[in-house]
Amino acid sequence: MDVQRECIFRYVKEQYGTVPEYLWKTSPSSAVLRHGNGKWYGIIMSIETSRLGIEGDSVIDIINVKCDPEMAAHLTQIKGFLPAYHMNKKYWVTMLMDGTVEEKKILDFLDLSYGLIDGK
Repeated sequence: MDVQRECIFRYVKEQYGTVPEYLWKTSPSSAVLRHGNGKWYGIIMSIETSRLGIEGDSVIDIINVKCDPEMAAHLTQIKGFLPAYHMNKKYWVTMLMDGTVEEKKILDFLDLSYGLIDGK
């Protein structure tokens, strides 16, 4: 597991008591972050860059988080943010975990996503 994943998993455990769930045999490194109410607020995956519309044939870690629909449309104009991979693109956004998006910003968006799922 790379450092950024470890940091994220440590953060969500401390903040929310969340532990990553590995649900897919075909994608053993993909982890779901689930709110206590059962809903997902984050998904971390390793994806081929070509599947994200990024040149090359390497594999990159990404994280999907839920966000406000208006915010999602604006965020995808920022480097490192993409329309959500394999999720509803209106309510979810993908962030690259290759250093393009600062770790602090990723954690901030995880907090936002958790809050949206929490309904508070």
